[in-house]
Amino acid sequence: MQIHVVSQGESLFSIANTYSTSMQNIIDANELDAPDNLVVGQALVIPIVGQFYFVQPGDSLFSIGQRFGIPYTTLAQVNNIPVNQVLQPGLRLYIPQPQTKPPITSNAYVEPIGDTVSETLENAAEKTSPYLTYLSHFSYRVNRDGTLSPPPIGNLRQTAEANNTALVLVVTNLEGDTFSTELGHIILTVQAVQNNLLDNIVNAAKAGGFRDIHFDFEFLPPEDREAYNAFLRKAKERLSQEGLLMSTALAPKISATQEGILYEAHDYRAHGEIADFVVLMTYEWGYSYGPPMAVSPINEVRRVVEYAITEIPPEKILLGQNLYGYDWTLPFVEGGPAARAISPQQAIAIARENNAVIQYDETAQAPFFFYTDAEGNNHEVWFEDARSIQAKFNLIRELGLLGISYWKLGLAFPQNWLLLQDQFNIRKLES
Repeated sequence: MQIHVVSQGESLFSIANTYSTSMQNIIDANELDAPDNLVVGQALVIPIVGQFYFVQPGDSLFSIGQRFGIPYTTLAQVNNIPVNQVLQPGLRLYIPQPQTKPPITSNAYVEPIGDTVSETLENAAEKTSPYLTYLSHFSYRVNRDGTLSPPPIGNLRQTAEANNTALVLVVTNLEGDTFSTELGHIILTVQAVQNNLLDNIVNAAKAGGFRDIHFDFEFLPPEDREAYNAFLRKAKERLSQEGLLMSTALAPKISATQEGILYEAHDYRAHGEIADFVVLMTYEWGYSYGPPMAVSPINEVRRVVEYAITEIPPEKILLGQNLYGYDWTLPFVEGGPAARAISPQQAIAIARENNAVIQYDETAQAPFFFYTDAEGNNHEVWFEDARSIQAKFNLIRELGLLGISYWKLGLAFPQNWLLLQDQFNIRKLES
């Protein structure tokens, strides 16, 4: 699989010729809605076996082989060149597909809004479940007496079962549109509420065919850190007796002493010891009410993960990854209108319609662009593409993480799923 960035003057025809593939293959892989009007700076996934590499100044067969994990002698043989040949910049080398692919655990949250599961979400779940270990049903809200208010499930269970994807019951302390600190405190400190909650979770899991219980408790009082740990130990014991897995969601910390209501009650070491796996919520640096920036910049994500693996076994960590970007109206004003969430596909369409050139931030490893709308308003857009998701896959492999967790289904990002299945074998739980 090849990632190609469109340059000025290139067409789909010329790109297809470069990689000896067809235009239709590229159209289908990237779900292009305007194949005759590519955007300069747009990343395309080219569906070929293996990939091509264009030699850069200073490259050697040895350095290229190290980069792709291939013996330099194999690289020379495949490309029919001497092992000691000095490589000229611009020379195209073929990098063969690895013999084996590493396993990965993948999760995606699905959040129905209202009383039904929309057709968009049903279709997204059906399309992506083959690439998922877990499908996380967000969310079962805890009431103050320990009962649960479930979200609609539609055909999600049937879709998961048809693709051998394990359903996850996500439990939250959401009240209205926000996570409730007061409700969190009640759950973690009132034993009668806990006992009722665990009974209701077990009953819901058995009735709904769930395999894992996922606690996403946020904005907890800092003083309830040990109470949260104790609750998780109690929950883990009960859920294990019922044959259920247990996982948790963790705010993106960079130290054990990080202050703030998002972080202090989330004890990385304790969660790593108690839970079967954890999800690091490594996104929302750029968020709807904040200033324009990458949603999950790789440099910030790396800081979180490098701290996390000092507290949690890496084989228990799922890296959180957004499936969306944001379109900000400029100038950004604190407390002003929220940025608009958009899919990677929508971002490309906006750039095309406004003749914008897509740029790429090498530090954040994320694409962005600027445009002016029909009313004269200036905009800044940050989103995800094949390059940015590849950077996350590389980090997962480098640090030996369990896998990746996507927030959330419903916004199209076909390049992600192509690259995921091309580079990894998706784990599926045994029945």
